[in-house]
Amino acid sequence: MERWGSFGRWAVVGVALMLPVFTGCTGFFPPVDNSGGGGTGAGGNQVYVVNQTTKSVSGFAVGTGTLTAVSNSPIALGSQPFAEVVTPNNAFLYIAGQASLSLYLINSNGSLSAPTAGAVPSLVTAASLAVSPDGQWLIALDSFTQQLDIYQINSTTGALTDVGSPTYVLHAGAGTWHPSMVKVSPDGTLIFAALGTGGDVVFTFDTATGTAVQSQSLANVDASTGDVGLAIDPKTAYLYIARSGTSGGVAVYTIGSGGVLNSVTGSPFAAGNGTMSVVLDSTGTYAYAANRTDGTISGYTIVAGTTPAALSLTPLSGSPYKSGASVQSLGIDRTGKYLLAASVGGSPDLTMYSFDITTPGKLDAATSIATDTDPAGAAAVALTH
Repeated sequence: MERWGSFGRWAVVGVALMLPVFTGCTGFFPPVDNSGGGGTGAGGNQVYVVNQTTKSVSGFAVGTGTLTAVSNSPIALGSQPFAEVVTPNNAFLYIAGQASLSLYLINSNGSLSAPTAGAVPSLVTAASLAVSPDGQWLIALDSFTQQLDIYQINSTTGALTDVGSPTYVLHAGAGTWHPSMVKVSPDGTLIFAALGTGGDVVFTFDTATGTAVQSQSLANVDASTGDVGLAIDPKTAYLYIARSGTSGGVAVYTIGSGGVLNSVTGSPFAAGNGTMSVVLDSTGTYAYAANRTDGTISGYTIVAGTTPAALSLTPLSGSPYKSGASVQSLGIDRTGKYLLAASVGGSPDLTMYSFDITTPGKLDAATSIATDTDPAGAAAVALTH
């Protein structure tokens, strides 16, 4: 596995963000949020991609093996985007930029439009965004302070109301803090944050009030290994972590009462180099990990054991699968028929895979498309539910 490399500063609109740089990679793009959404009550099947090089967001309708740009795509953004998320009711798309959270309305045809009074709180730069399953709360993982920024979502307008910024502390044995991804559990009771070599933290979450309280911190065994991407199974029983560095791969933990994490036997499971993102298919049977350095996607069958700790990942036939240059973001479309992968290095920007009809779980490349001027720096995908 590649080592978690040196660290550098990347200036964006006059403010320096400290971000990890992987050995052997050219540059670095902030980690990815794989949460989904799409279509103002119309139930559309779309994927939205934020492009860091061209500072834009692009939308595509997902058809039967096809990707078609939605009306007015791509849209220029005011600053370089870091993360995005779509609300469960498929009405709103939020994009995190420099000191801003921008709101876009998702129209019935999948196109995006800015509201006349947008939700743009100042002085918040988020590395990752997540929305609670009930659609009431937007959680931002702050890039500069060890805290979450939590907002209540107006279900009619999408406007945001700040309800608090709970802080957290790292495990005593943690490495360097690099906020990477935040996820809310499917049952809405827990929030998980991946913090690079700083490990991970867990919060209990009250969806009635939007209150989050830290309940656990987790340190990596090897301080040169960083946790970057997160996925949670539908039953909130297991946490999957995309881990990059010396002891990298896909780490799997059981989730106990209050979010207590315990590693399963054999974790982490081997992947490619620079594992940045992990996603589960809609059935919870298969897991896929994006390997940024290799430009590949590792696929696994999730094999249940006789005990929760005995769960394991078995590589799928043909894995790893070829993808674009520096692939780092994955998502499953709302039908569960396609996996979408965004690559910051292009060649191509966005690739869509179907699931093989004869070999369960295997990925077959279906189509690909440029999200803007290639390479656009396609850093994150958000899909409709």
